[in-house]
Amino acid sequence: MNFPLPIQAVVIDLDGTLLNTAPDLAHAARLMMADLGLPCPSLETISTYIGNGVSRLVKRVLTGDMDAEPDAALFEKAIASYEKHYGENVSRYSRPYPGVVEGLDAFKAMGVHLACITNKAERFTVPLLKDTGLIDYFELILSGDSLPKRKPDPLPLLHACEVFKVAPAELLLIGDSLNDTQAARAAGCPVFCVPYGYNRGRPVTELDLDAVVPTLADAAKMVRKA
Repeated sequence: MNFPLPIQAVVIDLDGTLLNTAPDLAHAARLMMADLGLPCPSLETISTYIGNGVSRLVKRVLTGDMDAEPDAALFEKAIASYEKHYGENVSRYSRPYPGVVEGLDAFKAMGVHLACITNKAERFTVPLLKDTGLIDYFELILSGDSLPKRKPDPLPLLHACEVFKVAPAELLLIGDSLNDTQAARAAGCPVFCVPYGYNRGRPVTELDLDAVVPTLADAAKMVRKA
């Protein structure tokens, strides 16, 4: 692949890419486990559980396992508690990572389309982007419940291509995890990953991607408007 990469649109993941949301996700988990009278995993452990939506996060916190299913009745109590606490504290500690605002400003100045695509539910996504001052950068915001399928399915990326009237090869995804790289490859989009996010505790260098970028500001230097 030759750089600078010619693109028409940039799609950016939310948790672990734009925003460090782990402190708020972990805070809600602590309150949930306190409600249930159970011990809570550490922030470091919970950080490895992020990336497949709140439901899977809660199951991982309850079981201490990436794929296990907890007792159904316990899960129902837990998810209701978690969603209440997370809704009340969605942006208490979450902040943009270094280089995010500079990167978004650079993409805006370049004149490319900007979208945020996340697996987080819309009722958490929109307040979070508003409260952290990022919402006005994006022409399109797709949450985990906006479409019938979410990442790693290619549907959200292909939907963004349709909205922006661009070919998949001209739409760059910037993310932090396996979900992002699988979605991009399935859609035929180039993909960059940041190394500081939530890739289940694994280094992003193991993923099938086109570049590892230290920050969004660095990513902006590696592309140009097609």
